[in-house]
Amino acid sequence: MNSSEKLRITDANGIVKEYEILYAFYWIKTDKNYIIYTDNTYNEKNDLNIFASIYYPNDNTKFDNIETEEEWEKIENILKSILDSDGEINERRYN
Repeated sequence: MNSSEKLRITDANGIVKEYEILYAFYWIKTDKNYIIYTDNTYNEKNDLNIFASIYYPNDNTKFDNIETEEEWEKIENILKSILDSDGEINERRYN
């Protein structure tokens, strides 16, 4: 994958939204694949809006919510490693 891999998700209204994939990985502990992505918009605090989901490599239309605190901690640790001190992305990686 290249450094600007895109993800397209169709919402409940049939509208296709495009996101930029920041990081994707498989975690052996949970036997799940995770994806961290952004729509490149900013919230009222001027922080980049970032999302995370469980995804299925063989079905790019199916995403599930992160289920446990342990999974969220893993996601947060990865975010800390790919964001610089200003909250800007300094690394993209796809496993």
